[in-house]
Amino acid sequence: MHVTMNFEQARYNMVEQQIRSSEPLREDMRELLHVVRREEFVPPAFRHLAFADVALPLGHGATMLTPRIDAAVVQALKPRKQENVLEIGTGSGYTAALLAVHANHVTSIEIVPELADSARANLHRAGLGNVTVETGDGFVVSRSVGAQFDVIMLSGGLAQIPAELLARLKVGGRLFAFLGEAPVQTARLVTGVGEGAYRGQGLFETCVAQLRNAPVGTEFTL
Repeated sequence: MHVTMNFEQARYNMVEQQIRSSEPLREDMRELLHVVRREEFVPPAFRHLAFADVALPLGHGATMLTPRIDAAVVQALKPRKQENVLEIGTGSGYTAALLAVHANHVTSIEIVPELADSARANLHRAGLGNVTVETGDGFVVSRSVGAQFDVIMLSGGLAQIPAELLARLKVGGRLFAFLGEAPVQTARLVTGVGEGAYRGQGLFETCVAQLRNAPVGTEFTL
């Protein structure tokens, strides 16, 4: 017997039970998670797990962040309507979609061409015209994309934050990164507090897929 999944009920349960019960969730974040339809960004074979608190495989060694982590990321970064965002590691495009709803524009860079194509299709279907997905090595392409950004999101793990990427963060801007290697990484929020000055804050421990080609050295420890 074929059973049709009730996505709206599953979405409600995700937001109001598994996410809201684990951390304080702003009202605008709850609305955002209801508006951006996560199941539209999940590979078809895993749509029935779209709202489970698991990292779903996207192929090519990539995974989607869990709903709980995505909510924590966007809530910490607090993108605003006048702000421009740089994301390295597009994946399915879901995190970019969440950021784009509250931002002016999101530039997202994905190293795997197949994932970049899929993300573009997902974002187009979601009606989000303020996201540009670039194909290439994010740590190389980002050097030629724009000047500085209000928000920078590193959507996978890396050893340290490259100094030249920190230099792309505006004063008052926020950068989110997963630092370290499996099995434990630290989610860190970095704020630009002055020209060449940054403040880092550890938010929680987790484990996500590593970003490809991430540089290993930097003069900054945050």
